[in-house]
Amino acid sequence: MTKSPFLLRGEFLVEIHDKAGKLKHRFVAPNGIVNGGKNHALDAVFDGGGQIANWYIGIINNSPVPTLNAADTMLSHAGWVEFTTYSEGTRVEWAPDAAASQQIANSVVRTFTISTAGTVYGLFITSDSTKSGTAGTLWSTAAFDSTLTLAISDTIKVTYTITS
Repeated sequence: MTKSPFLLRGEFLVEIHDKAGKLKHRFVAPNGIVNGGKNHALDAVFDGGGQIANWYIGIINNSPVPTLNAADTMLSHAGWVEFTTYSEGTRVEWAPDAAASQQIANSVVRTFTISTAGTVYGLFITSDSTKSGTAGTLWSTAAFDSTLTLAISDTIKVTYTITS
C-alpha cells in the first residue's frame, strides 16, 4: 500500500451581498486548524474523547489589526476580537452534511445579516454558539486576503468545507 498523508484542510467560500442582494465580493479563504482543534479531532477519533455535535461560524473583527495563532483558543486569542454586530442572536450554526469523498461541508449556505457597519478580517469555527462566548473548542481561524468594509443590511454568505 502506498503511504498517504492524512492532512485536514479547510476553506471558507464567502460571498458578500449588499442590501439589494447584489454581489459585492466572492472569494475563498483557507483556514488554519488551531492546535486545540487538532487535539480534539485526535482525542475524538483515537482516545474515546467526546464528539462535538454542533459547530458555529464566527466573524473576526478588523480592529485591532488581527493576528491569528495556532495556539489560539476560545478563552485566549489575544491577537483578535470577534465582530458581533449582525442580526442573528447567536453565531450561525455550520451544520455540515455527511462526509463523502474525503470531505465534509454545509450544502445549505449560512448567512449573517449585518446590523451595524464595520470592517471584518476573517472567520472562525467554534463549538460555542454564544456571540463573544469564550467556552468551547476553537477548531479553526481564517484571514481574508484583505479587510472588508460592511454596510448595514449587507449579508455574509458562508460555505465551509474540510477536506483530507
